[in-house]
Amino acid sequence: MTESDPKADLHRYLRTAREALLWKLEGLSEYDIRRPLTPTGTNLLGLIKHVASVELGYFGDVFERPSGESLPWFEDGAEPNADMWATADESREQIVGLYHRAWAHSDATIQALTLDAIGHVPWWPDGQNRVTLHRILVHMIAETNRHAGHADIVRELVDGVVGLREGSDNMAPGDQAWWESYRGQVERVAREAGQG
Repeated sequence: MTESDPKADLHRYLRTAREALLWKLEGLSEYDIRRPLTPTGTNLLGLIKHVASVELGYFGDVFERPSGESLPWFEDGAEPNADMWATADESREQIVGLYHRAWAHSDATIQALTLDAIGHVPWWPDGQNRVTLHRILVHMIAETNRHAGHADIVRELVDGVVGLREGSDNMAPGDQAWWESYRGQVERVAREAGQG
């Protein structure tokens, strides 16, 4: 059995989650990456914008390593939820570029600090805002994977594409007919349970 490096392991999980989230934009039109597909407005490009912004805060401000990125959607007076969707003036390239810069900034913080390095999360309640890099890495892995799960569902609603990443859909094997039959079976069982 090989010895593992906890920081490298956590960093690898964060990078995998980032790539899975970003892949959900591949091959889609401007409309499809922006369109809200849930009652709360969840959309693919907005998820990227949100996670990029959050990552900059957690690996930047929390450890007194500001990125210098302008995030007007977090300023006083900004529209509520402005970090969850892209305006017509914000292009795919700008938002994806922001996310890539967030990766680079975060990766530099992760590289520079030890897992027990202390930071402070100003937007968390007093008494809970003193954190370690270890805790923030775990927090951002959870945050990124949570939103990658949202993106999985939104992307499936857009065009039926599913899975972790291109070439690794990690789904049960089956063609469209199989999936329709499977969904029908799940629906029948749900109706039966609902009547019981």
